[in-house]
Amino acid sequence: MNSSKDIYLDFRNKIYEVLDAQLVSSMERDELVKQLQNAVNVLADNASYPVPNLIRNAIVKNMVDELIGLGPIQSLIDDDSISDIMVNGCNNIFFERNGKVQKSDITFVNEQQLVDIAQRIAAQVGRRVDESSPMVDARLPDGSRVNIVLSPVALDGTSISIRKFREKKIGLEDLVMYHSLSPEMARVLMIAARCRMNILISGGTGSGKTTLLNALSQYIAEDERIITIEDAAELRLQQPHVVRLETRAASTENTGLISQRDLVINSLRMRPDRIILGECRGSEAFEMLQAMNTGHDGSMSTLHANAPRDAISRVESMVMMANLNQPLEAIRRTIVSAVNLIVQVSRQRDGTRKITSISEVVGLEGDNVVLEELFSFQTSEHQLPDRVMGEFVTPGIMQRSQLMQKAQFYGLHEELLAAFRSGQ
Repeated sequence: MNSSKDIYLDFRNKIYEVLDAQLVSSMERDELVKQLQNAVNVLADNASYPVPNLIRNAIVKNMVDELIGLGPIQSLIDDDSISDIMVNGCNNIFFERNGKVQKSDITFVNEQQLVDIAQRIAAQVGRRVDESSPMVDARLPDGSRVNIVLSPVALDGTSISIRKFREKKIGLEDLVMYHSLSPEMARVLMIAARCRMNILISGGTGSGKTTLLNALSQYIAEDERIITIEDAAELRLQQPHVVRLETRAASTENTGLISQRDLVINSLRMRPDRIILGECRGSEAFEMLQAMNTGHDGSMSTLHANAPRDAISRVESMVMMANLNQPLEAIRRTIVSAVNLIVQVSRQRDGTRKITSISEVVGLEGDNVVLEELFSFQTSEHQLPDRVMGEFVTPGIMQRSQLMQKAQFYGLHEELLAAFRSGQ
């Protein structure tokens, strides 16, 4: 007896032989389902083996997903409990749910089907992925972030990594509910965002940097002009005056490249009140610091680093990538005068994400950048096997703190002091 996969392949090949791709692209979903259902019923009725209704319906669904969706992984895309999808070749598909990575029993029909889906994703945002350009960053129509690497660069078959976009807007209150930070930390971050502090969010891959950036952006005033700059647009700001800019890859003729640095430089001519850089990863760091230093207070960005002090070192390295031949001391002075807060986020071994440190950049002592930790997450001596135990602590805030000075200017210093008193 034929397996359901064999039946699907048989029907799929026969339908593809007579399928008009242009007609499919112009059809509404309901009409496509109806046409495919009729075709599958005809093939099933004429088959030499029985094809139950359950399999017929599954064939139609799979074909609809393949023609106008993302094929076998469409069901994972539709599952709101899944945050990440990782495809390692046509037979190895993994997903992350509640911070834990699991292997799916879903597979692609073959490598070509996987490549076709990958190329469709890239084409949707005007990008291409093929042998001459085997790697690309893209996004899905819903804002989910996608990275694609084709074979032979990906040795075991085409790789697709999808960071799903949450339709539900996550605020700092939600992060408190998830125990990612304490209520007092949330209050301090709200005040910092409202007081136009320049904030860097530091953390590893998948630690929740962009989620926190989105949450912080909710406390920007509605009368401010905000420019967002990203490789693949995933920030979702609610304010009415937002200009979203996205980088562009070079064409096959190696022309038309628009980098993050180009966009940061251009954004300074657009009269922004704040600039939000989705992820700082290269020479654009220098222009970002200059913007923070020249009247664009309240700017925010993320970067990859494992600790606040590592974040400072990363920024130093990225500024050096701009080939400005500036001495390290001058770079550090620029960083100290530009960056006010470094918020460190971390993914724990139990899959949870936590803000492990909120540090204020105080100044320079000799050649060293001085950081004052306002809050930190301290793990407990006694740990459970499947859960990280600990508490959020604070030593309080100094009167000479820039955050305190800005809070006084905005009339929020009593609220700020109350948050620190409550956290002690």
